[in-house]
Amino acid sequence: MIVALLNQKGGVGKTTLALHLAGHWARHGKRVTLIDADPQGSALDWSEQRARRHHARLFGVVGLARDTLHREAPELARDADHIVIDGPPRIAALLRSALLAADAVLVPAQPSPLDGWASAEMLALIAEARIFRPALVARFVLNRCAARTVIARDTAQSLADHDPPALATRISQRVVFADAARTGQLAFEQSATSAAAREIASLAVETERLAP
Repeated sequence: MIVALLNQKGGVGKTTLALHLAGHWARHGKRVTLIDADPQGSALDWSEQRARRHHARLFGVVGLARDTLHREAPELARDADHIVIDGPPRIAALLRSALLAADAVLVPAQPSPLDGWASAEMLALIAEARIFRPALVARFVLNRCAARTVIARDTAQSLADHDPPALATRISQRVVFADAARTGQLAFEQSATSAAAREIASLAVETERLAP
């Protein structure tokens, strides 16, 4: 399964969710490769930070920030159970290539009024990709949700009949996720029974159900 985390807006948590999904699956015995398709290389930086701190390797991270991604990702998928693509912001050619490579697309977004983050251009790119990949599945993921906020509830309700809809799992705003980049460790490594680890596990289960 090839899962791409994409949003033209930066700072919505694509890299954090990509790393945690890859880590969850690797922890459960899956062969996982994460493709860093963002020219900023945040996932590659995380991998290097992890190595510097002598943490065990969980999964491979490969830099492929180019618009041939849709041709190269399937080759990598032959030797993996899951490919996770950490996509770029605002680069249409790379976004198109990632969309064409993916079986499922997750669009991380922070709770806000629908027109604030469900950009017409992103939705248009998904619709365009479905011309060539009719089976492409897309879902929003509500990320960095403050606990019990009205806006998170209202955003989730507004997406109930939207295309694409939102997954049921919501990822909270937690220090442990922010610390992942600094420490090179994922939430479950700091506490396998934490609320953060449970949220990622729930997200992973929902994502796997999207597989064609």
